[in-house]
Amino acid sequence: MTDTFDDASQARTPRLLVVDDDERVRSTHARMVRAFGFEVETASDGIEALAKLAMDIDLVLLDAEMPGMDGFEVARRIREDPQHTYLPIVMVTGRAGREDHRRAIEVGINDFVLKPVDAAEVRLRTRWLLDLKRAYDRLSEHGRELERTVERRTAALRVALEEVTRAKRLTYDAHLDTIRRLMIAAEYKDKDTAGHVERIGTYAHMVAGELGLSPGTVETIQHAAPMHDIGKLGVPESILLKPAELDEREWVLMRSHTTLGARILAGSPSPVIQMGETIALSHHERWDGTGYPNGIAGDAIPLEGRVCAVVDVFDALTMDRPYRRAVPADQVVEMMKANSGAHFDPEVLEAFLGVLDDIVEIRARPLQSRGVEGSAQA
Repeated sequence: MTDTFDDASQARTPRLLVVDDDERVRSTHARMVRAFGFEVETASDGIEALAKLAMDIDLVLLDAEMPGMDGFEVARRIREDPQHTYLPIVMVTGRAGREDHRRAIEVGINDFVLKPVDAAEVRLRTRWLLDLKRAYDRLSEHGRELERTVERRTAALRVALEEVTRAKRLTYDAHLDTIRRLMIAAEYKDKDTAGHVERIGTYAHMVAGELGLSPGTVETIQHAAPMHDIGKLGVPESILLKPAELDEREWVLMRSHTTLGARILAGSPSPVIQMGETIALSHHERWDGTGYPNGIAGDAIPLEGRVCAVVDVFDALTMDRPYRRAVPADQVVEMMKANSGAHFDPEVLEAFLGVLDDIVEIRARPLQSRGVEGSAQA
């Protein structure tokens, strides 16, 4: 009796591999399987069987007793390949004792059929095993399609995130460029200080790194420190450029650049400008409390203000000013050491001294043009 494999969803006819060293038995089993409506491949031994697995086999009907490589060894080797983990294996045997069942479980055999085989039994056992395999194949394909979908969506998300990152980077760069141009505008009032604000950012970055601050904080200080003197935009040029010591009234106006700078920078959502506001207000405070504008002392002075206080004094004293010549760097360093714990936070000054050689080297380099017509250069 012919019995076709009835499944409308099956894309192709199942292909079974019949393995038996006896040519007569192998032919009989092959005819039986074809009568079920299946395609058939045959193999006379384990070596041939393993090779023919590449022919998209859906179920193996495997003789247990074969010379050389028996059915148990063939099954074991089939299961060694992850590609065939769920390939159904039905063993045909003349005996099925307890020891055979144990070995069958160990090597991954799914079911037994006893010799002489009963066609109806073989049809039922192969049918349910093929149904099980087909369900697994559908599940595997669904999983693969899900992986492909995830990969496609991940790729699309990655592209979108790259675009967002690029846009944010451009915005951040434009933000920093605006700050740099604001600093250039401040330099127009006092060209003798050209390059000072640029160096202050570099020095502050180095000292903050030596202090072991987080990379984000180090970068923020680098961009915020150049804003320390932005309040000088509100100080008359006659005071900024006076070729002599300032009198008391002029000093009051000059000292106001700290509060003026803080007011100019106040209210920004930018972390860089917020730190710039803090530095503008606090970089003339002193560790012992004798600084201005608020006379605060010690740790009450924001750390970024204490860092800027050190690098600002070094750079300012080693520059020519209208009322004095530059002081040699080694003399400035000795003066600063003498003021550790008075003017300067000892820990910050120690960090400054730790990077002093690099700072002196940078101080000696000519500044590059900033690309703005008329901007000051060293």
